[in-house]
Amino acid sequence: MKCLKTAVLVAGIAVWPMMETSATPRASTDFTVTEQEAAPEPLVIVVNRMNPVDNLSSADLRAIFLGVRSYWNNGRRITLVMREPGEQERRVILHDVCGMNEEQFRTHFVRGLYTGEILVSPKTLDTPLGVRRFIFNVPGAIGYLRESDVDATVKVVRVDERSPGEKGYRLHVP
Repeated sequence: MKCLKTAVLVAGIAVWPMMETSATPRASTDFTVTEQEAAPEPLVIVVNRMNPVDNLSSADLRAIFLGVRSYWNNGRRITLVMREPGEQERRVILHDVCGMNEEQFRTHFVRGLYTGEILVSPKTLDTPLGVRRFIFNVPGAIGYLRESDVDATVKVVRVDERSPGEKGYRLHVP
């Protein structure tokens, strides 16, 4: 009998959230909040404030993030900073800029470092604050942040002549 009560209780707990969402009408303000949370946020490319670059083409961005391009036009070495594997921002960059998944990206860098085609692997940091601080302190650094994580310590770079928020800007975090 005790086992039956436990099974009924567990089944009730499992069904209760489904009944709650389908049976309870939502207020219009709840819907608006959900819409805002679902809206994609621009993922911006950021560099050190002293970097003269204002715009990068998609091809340039891909070459930088794949380690093919190692120097800025002014001769300064490019230092790539990325978020940890598994972070949504990193997945967007790998997919939309590099055209790869995590395993392909890792293999690309291991092979490139081994053959000497790539000089250095990306610096990996776990927080937006870490990315901002690194880029602030390293003149040749480039990375990415959600638009909401950007502050005055870094410079936002246009991609294909489009700024985040402009129609046609293609980097967004779901």
